[in-house]
Amino acid sequence: MASKETADVNGPIRVLVVDDSAFMRFTITRYLSEVPDIQVVGAARDGEEALDMIARLNPQVITLDVEMPRLDGLSTLQEIMRTQPRPVIMLSSLTKEGAQETVRALTLGAVDFVPKPDGKANIQAVMDEVVQKIRRAAQVKARALVNTVGSPVRSEDISGQASSKVTRPWREGDVLIVIGASTGGPRALSTLIPALPHHLNAALLIVQHMPAGFTRSLAQRLDSLSAFRIREAVPGDRLEVGLGLVAPGGFHLTLDAQGTVQLNQNPPVHGVRPAVDVTLLSVAQYFAPRTLGVILTGMGNDGANGAVLIHAAGGYVIAEDETTAVVWGMPRSVIEARAANAVLPLTAMAEKIEQLVHQFNGGWRD
Repeated sequence: MASKETADVNGPIRVLVVDDSAFMRFTITRYLSEVPDIQVVGAARDGEEALDMIARLNPQVITLDVEMPRLDGLSTLQEIMRTQPRPVIMLSSLTKEGAQETVRALTLGAVDFVPKPDGKANIQAVMDEVVQKIRRAAQVKARALVNTVGSPVRSEDISGQASSKVTRPWREGDVLIVIGASTGGPRALSTLIPALPHHLNAALLIVQHMPAGFTRSLAQRLDSLSAFRIREAVPGDRLEVGLGLVAPGGFHLTLDAQGTVQLNQNPPVHGVRPAVDVTLLSVAQYFAPRTLGVILTGMGNDGANGAVLIHAAGGYVIAEDETTAVVWGMPRSVIEARAANAVLPLTAMAEKIEQLVHQFNGGWRD
């Protein structure tokens, strides 16, 4: 049975279900209808019908299938974000192609995703996850989703880029940039990382709350957009200038004193693995004065404890401003802990990071 939590005082969350499968439309609608704080206002068979229903029914949250006739999920998502932005949760297959499409959707403005059930046996668990994520999505500010749609990456745009990306061993005088994000993070990362110039004397660590399989697709997409070489981290990787390592889903990422990557499956922290705090705490032990921490959009307070240590040890911390954060939980927790040297909108971060890295000579200046 669905959760019977008390409905919100402002009324139930208005949801539009979009899926070309009659079975999935029926299943999702029936399940959500049992939840007192959620109201299904419509169910669309494809993207064109969905866009018409959005204009008429004004749902607060949309669940959106990726593969649909007439107008597919990604094209529908782009049109939603262009004309009537609101939180969208993608329903994704667990295939490699499904992961790639899901990551692309997240970079285009979708706030979250739920893997589709692979059989009737796990429908209950999937539907529970849908409910949880709808409640979270209802807290997202629609204004933060405006102008998030980027152009599709074409193969001709990235041909030859891989050979031109130069890395070198990280050494004294270089900076370590640690970026943490959760809900809305893929979109924020796809804005920030491509804006960083290739000549930065810095190594990157990226911790995005995301399940196993999807972080590899995220790394591949960021690599296709970026002057930095971006890939999913593996044990034994070393910090390199010009290289960005993405913590793999299901693993915490830490560094030893030599800057060597170690991965572990210790219990989740703040309910997630990888956790930004785990990475920042290990970095603080050895590299804090040379570390630039960046905490982007996300729910909860992961990153705050690590940011406090980085800040106290002489590092520099940037928190995303509320005006651009899809969910202002993680950045706010850093600010409330008085660990932020700067609070900036997403669009101003790359320029500030470049300035800080260029001026770094053993210490930071605000």
